[in-house]
Amino acid sequence: MTIYLENLQELPLPFDPEQTAKAVAECALDMEQCPYEAEVSVTLVDDEEIRKLNRAHRGIDAATDVLSFPLVPFPSPAEYGFLETADDCFDPETGFLVLGDIVISVGRAAEQAAAYGHSLYREFSFLIAHSMLHLLGYDHMEPEEAAVMEKRQEDILQKLSITRDCQDA
Repeated sequence: MTIYLENLQELPLPFDPEQTAKAVAECALDMEQCPYEAEVSVTLVDDEEIRKLNRAHRGIDAATDVLSFPLVPFPSPAEYGFLETADDCFDPETGFLVLGDIVISVGRAAEQAAAYGHSLYREFSFLIAHSMLHLLGYDHMEPEEAAVMEKRQEDILQKLSITRDCQDA
């Protein structure tokens, strides 16, 4: 698992975001039985930058906590069989499956952590788990999809012992 992390915002983080993103992403890939080494880009931004991205890509002129940009067109969630003939999903230099990009508004994550009464570490980890599932083809537009995705997110965090009462790592 390779994480390419770029921090474009100024709020200090009381944990190592690259190490945390990698641990959560690896856990998600293991739990979703991904048979490939994978790479993901994670960019940390402020509310204004994520608002611009949200407007440009989703037509919503508002800040949000996280945006996911999947690069692999999974026919159904975590269905890897089609990749045997999909060379364009792999980095030609490393051979890794290039899943996509995650953009997190650290300011929004900090606000949500405070509102939910848990640590920024827990909120950041949740957002990575949530986005990894999007990169693996999951969605939450329908109630049934949302229930499946919510359960998987919680399973990832539980496996890593990242509970609502854990403190920043």
